[in-house]
Amino acid sequence: MLFSIFHAGTFDARSVTFAFLTALILGIVISIIYHITAEESGKFTVVIAAMPLLISAVILIVNGNLGTSVAVLGAFGLVRFRSAAGTAWEIAFLFFSMAVGLAVGMGFISLAVIITLIVGTTLLLLDRVGYGQGSSRQRDLKITIPEDLNYPGIFDDLFLQYTNKAVFRRIKTTNMGTMYELNYRVELRNPSEEKELIDQIRCRNGNLSVVLGLVERDKNML
Repeated sequence: MLFSIFHAGTFDARSVTFAFLTALILGIVISIIYHITAEESGKFTVVIAAMPLLISAVILIVNGNLGTSVAVLGAFGLVRFRSAAGTAWEIAFLFFSMAVGLAVGMGFISLAVIITLIVGTTLLLLDRVGYGQGSSRQRDLKITIPEDLNYPGIFDDLFLQYTNKAVFRRIKTTNMGTMYELNYRVELRNPSEEKELIDQIRCRNGNLSVVLGLVERDKNML
């Protein structure tokens, strides 16, 4: 069974200090996991580390007082609407830190540790195995062609030979309107044949620019 270290809404200095130290340690653990898994961390790592301590302090301050609870809820609402939107990964770690902070603030230290271990390990493992990151064979292909080249279908046979799938995404003018840039999303049959594909395309576009790169994933803003 999991028991709270706080009894009947009363606190003593020893239990509060122990709760705050636990919240800080668990926050640092969460921030380390975020730093390992995030593409960019920066100051948000510090925020993640401090969040469980802040949330647990708020819960201790509220302590069943309805009026104080409403005031805190309003303050959180103002902070939310004055803040820039974060990525899905950042939001996940914010909820992670808040859950741990709530558990510590309620006195359930063992529960907070269990949440940190299970959720932290799960997020770390999912990131390490590349879950949900899509196929590594996908590429963004940009081909520059002269304006007098009839481009529809001109590369279809090459796509059939070198790719499993090729999707035309857009076309735009470039170089003061004297050239076009074709943009495709392709899935290569064999990544080692990238150079052959590029060489074949260059033979048809007059040796103009060809860019074949990894797909730039959206950050999934929430």
